[in-house]
Amino acid sequence: MAFSSLRNSSRQTARSIFGAAMLGTASLALSACGGGDDQRLRTDLAAARVTSIGVNSYLWRASLETLSFMPLTQTDSNGGVLVTDWYVDPNNPNERVKVSVAILDQDLRADALRVAASRQVMQNGNWVEAPVQAATVQRLEDIILTKARDLRRSAVS
Repeated sequence: MAFSSLRNSSRQTARSIFGAAMLGTASLALSACGGGDDQRLRTDLAAARVTSIGVNSYLWRASLETLSFMPLTQTDSNGGVLVTDWYVDPNNPNERVKVSVAILDQDLRADALRVAASRQVMQNGNWVEAPVQAATVQRLEDIILTKARDLRRSAVS
């Protein structure tokens, strides 16, 4: 009987030691995750920073700057929507474009941005719908995302 209680006591001690070792290992591993890189923390905070508007402020400002040469018909900073009026390039008066931008998230991510464009050409005195090259929409998205990242970088430094 004494042997069996000694064995149970040894098992409990072993479990306690094993549990303490596992807890220590987990604590050590997790403490490395929160390392004190203040610059990284400021960058992460700046990336997620949203002012009083409902969407990512960097994407919003970058979209406004990118489309600043076009007249805006609708802007909704809470919903993250920008819609331009028809824009006619002075060098090509027989073509006009209209752009809409939707910012879908509060984080600065590529999938938080949607750009759509419409194009019309003049035929026999009337504006007729024409296809927009996919590369045009992709290029606009790239310009907006690049500007947004630059705005974030300048806010951090």
